[in-house]
Amino acid sequence: MKSYFKLFFLFIILTEGIFIKGYSQTDSMNIRNSALKVFIDCNTCDIEFIKRKIDFVNYVRDTKEAQVHILFTRQVAGNGGREYSFVFIGEKEFTGKNDTLKFISQADNTSDEIRDRQVQYLKIGLMPYVSHTKLVDKLNIKYDNSDDKKEIVKDKWNSWVFRLSSNTWMNGESSYSSFNLWSNIEVKKITPDWKQIYRLGNSFRQSVFKIEDSPDFVTLNRSYDGSALIVKSLNGQWSAGLKINTGISTYNNYDLDMRLMPAIEYNFFPYKESSVKQFTIRFESGYEYSNYTDTTIFDKLTENLLLSQLSIAYKINKKWGSINTSISGSDYWHDLTKYDINLYSSLSIRIIKGLSVRLSGGGSFLRNQLSLRKEGASYEDILLRQQQVATDYSYFMSAGLSYTFGSIYNNIVNPRFDSTRMYFSN
Repeated sequence: MKSYFKLFFLFIILTEGIFIKGYSQTDSMNIRNSALKVFIDCNTCDIEFIKRKIDFVNYVRDTKEAQVHILFTRQVAGNGGREYSFVFIGEKEFTGKNDTLKFISQADNTSDEIRDRQVQYLKIGLMPYVSHTKLVDKLNIKYDNSDDKKEIVKDKWNSWVFRLSSNTWMNGESSYSSFNLWSNIEVKKITPDWKQIYRLGNSFRQSVFKIEDSPDFVTLNRSYDGSALIVKSLNGQWSAGLKINTGISTYNNYDLDMRLMPAIEYNFFPYKESSVKQFTIRFESGYEYSNYTDTTIFDKLTENLLLSQLSIAYKINKKWGSINTSISGSDYWHDLTKYDINLYSSLSIRIIKGLSVRLSGGGSFLRNQLSLRKEGASYEDILLRQQQVATDYSYFMSAGLSYTFGSIYNNIVNPRFDSTRMYFSN
């Protein structure tokens, strides 16, 4: 009998343990199932890192399943870093509950520092939604007051930012070798009222082709360029500016080319909304001086020209996708038949659940190739693209389609055997 009692009590203890464990798992599962469903609309974020750091929501693959749609955008900031924007769009029971959070990174921030801050702002932006779920009791809010007593430090650079960059690369094989060198200096100061950007750059490319029983065929391409952009904010939608461009290019037959172009721009939307939508029209008109390396097809070695340019651009980022399109045209005053028209457009749109299409393309109609060499390009120069040649147009096109289906949840992170790439964005 004692043995039966022992077995009976052991059975009760085991049953109770299993029941308690099962109840705990079920309770935890119910809470997890009620977690906020979030769709992150970002192609440049480190999504795996975000999932590891923010584990109190359910990540869904389709925007139609989401309770919160987070639209991520970024644009260059005046300090050399970037302005990151997170637009939180409430869906389903949170419809109409929207918010936008922004932060600006420093030019010397590492990718790790930037993604840490992205996670911080994502957590802050999610709190008003998570507070209405069962997981709210499991969250803690911490305030870091370590910087409260620090004195405000004056900017000894007065908002000026300097950037030096250089890059070299080479490749080759037994019958071919190539060496490329590129460098750039950029100085800029950007404030709400003024925008100043100055650049100097150069590039060098040498290619050597080894042909059996013949001397090596060597090609050289050099270019130097400089630019200045000065813009004054007139009000929330109007801006005025001055653009200066100068360059030397063996490819384009320029010993020196310089443009001086005053400009004015109007944005149909306030500039403060530029991370989400822009619709701008800009007009430029000014002077161009050209000193050619070789005589042109118009028997010119130097020219003084007046020209104008008109540009219209539209950009919008929404939860259904994005549109980026522009058209610009320029002409020379002395001969209105010498003009060009440039088109560009890209479209990314979600058609139905799980199905997305991406299209992009552009082209130019060219009637203003004033710098073409009179002697023309040799057969080798045409094949190797060492000189600009006459053309009526140029174009490019790209199209893509993707479709995903299956579980709506995508919370798990497992990087094992993921040798394709490791992506960190800044």
